[in-house]
Amino acid sequence: MASPFQSFCHTVSVFFLFFFWVSFIYSTGVVEASIDAMSTKIDLSLSRPNRIYRPSEPLEGKILVKSASSISHYGIRMAINGSVNLQVRGGSAGVIESFYGVVKPITILSRTLEIRPSGKIVSGTTEIPFSITLRNPKEDNSERFYETFHGTNISIQYLATVDIMRGYLHKSLSATVEFIVESDKADLLNPPISPEMVIFYITQDTQRHPILPELKSGGFRITGRISTQCSMLEPLSGELTVEASVLPICSIDIHLLRVESVLLGEKIITETSLIQTTQIADGDVCRNMTLPIYVVLPRLLTCPTVLAGPFSIEFKVAIVIFFQSELSRLHPKFDPLTPRLWMAMETLPLELVRARER
Repeated sequence: MASPFQSFCHTVSVFFLFFFWVSFIYSTGVVEASIDAMSTKIDLSLSRPNRIYRPSEPLEGKILVKSASSISHYGIRMAINGSVNLQVRGGSAGVIESFYGVVKPITILSRTLEIRPSGKIVSGTTEIPFSITLRNPKEDNSERFYETFHGTNISIQYLATVDIMRGYLHKSLSATVEFIVESDKADLLNPPISPEMVIFYITQDTQRHPILPELKSGGFRITGRISTQCSMLEPLSGELTVEASVLPICSIDIHLLRVESVLLGEKIITETSLIQTTQIADGDVCRNMTLPIYVVLPRLLTCPTVLAGPFSIEFKVAIVIFFQSELSRLHPKFDPLTPRLWMAMETLPLELVRARER
C-alpha cells in the first residue's frame, strides 16, 4: 500500500505531465495558426478602378483569397461603415476644450452582410463576388450621405471590411478598402453651372495687416475677377491684372483654403488650413497684362460645401502677392497663412457644388 507521501508525489507528477501536454498542444496550434495566416492572403477588389460610388448604387467587387492549402472557416462576412470623424486639435481650442479633443463620430452607414456560410476554401486563388446596396430602400433614408472628404479636423470616410472567421486557434483573416462616395445623380444640379464671378481689387488701403513703408507710401493696385461658386468638375477660374506697383513682384499665388468648424459643447471651434497653392506668376510681371487664373480642385481634399448641425465644411480662395524686398530674402520659409510685411492678399469665400456631367 502506497504511503500518503507517495500518493501526493504521483498526483503532482500527473498534474505537471497534463499541464505540459496542454501547453504543447496549444503552442503547436498557435504556431500552425500563425503559419497558416502567413501562407493565406486576402484582398478586396472593387469593380470600379476609381472606387467612386453613389448611395443608390450597389458596391460590387470580389474577395480574393490566395492560400497554399485548403482552409476551413466559420463564415465570410462583409461590413460597410461610413462615418464623420470629428476632432479638435489643441492649437485651435482652449486648454479645457483640448481635453475633449475627440468628438463622438457621426455614423452615416453601418451594414453587415454574410457573403458565405461556414465551409472550406480550396487551395490556390479563390474569387468570391459580392454586391451590397449602400442605401437600403426599405429603411429610413433621412440620414444624409456626405461625400468623402479628408480634412484636418473633419474626415468623412467609407470603408468596406471583409472577415473570414477561422475559429479559436486560428487567426481570422480580414482586409479593408476605402471607397469614395459622391452625391446621387438625382441630387445633382443640371449643367452648365455658371460660375459666380466677383470683381476684386488689391491696394495698400485694402490690407488689414502692416506692410512695408515703401508699399504704404508708393502704393500698388491689382485688379481682377474670380469665381466664388464653382462646380467640383470644373477648375476654379478667373483673371488678374497688375495695374501698378512701386516694388517689383516676386510671385503671385492662389491659395485654396478649407474652413472646418466643429461644435464642441456650446462652443464652435473653427480652423482654417491650406489645401494647395497654385502659382500663376513667377517674378515681376508686365503691367496691365491680364493673367489667367486656373486652379484644378483636388478630389479627396475638397467636397461640396457642407453646413450641418454638428459640423461644417467651407472653403475660401486667397489671392496672394509677394513683393521683392531684402526682408523677404531673410525669411525664405514662413507660414503662407500668416500675413507678412512684403505681401498683400485678398480672401474671398468659395462655394463648391456637385453638378451632373455634361
